[in-house]
Amino acid sequence: MNTVVAVPSTPPGGMDAPLSAHFGHCELYTLLTLEEEQIKEVRVIPNVPHQQGGCMAPVNHLAENGVQVLIAGGMGMRPLMGFQQVGIEVYHCGSARSVGEAVTAWLRGNLPRFGQMHTCGGGDPHHAHPSH
Repeated sequence: MNTVVAVPSTPPGGMDAPLSAHFGHCELYTLLTLEEEQIKEVRVIPNVPHQQGGCMAPVNHLAENGVQVLIAGGMGMRPLMGFQQVGIEVYHCGSARSVGEAVTAWLRGNLPRFGQMHTCGGGDPHHAHPSH
């Protein structure tokens, strides 16, 4: 069975792309289709505007693209709850700097589930997120 993993990333996306610090404000997502822990496909999709549906717009966008796992550095509590509602598991990227590092760490079981201690206040587009 295939698993689709999404990682917020910076252009141009792909395995070597640096992670984007905040899932909802990233320009794009790198989507990886894995079959038995082997990467079968890597594709890049653009993020959707926040204005249409607020914080839930990116959640629904990823769900519509078949995403089952999200690896992210920062997000607010509302989208985290949204991911839980649509059945997408969310993991914190830890110290990973690229998409490839993050996915490798997740496959090894080294990333924590995203919890309330990982969430940020959100709402302020100028809010500085620590780079991970």
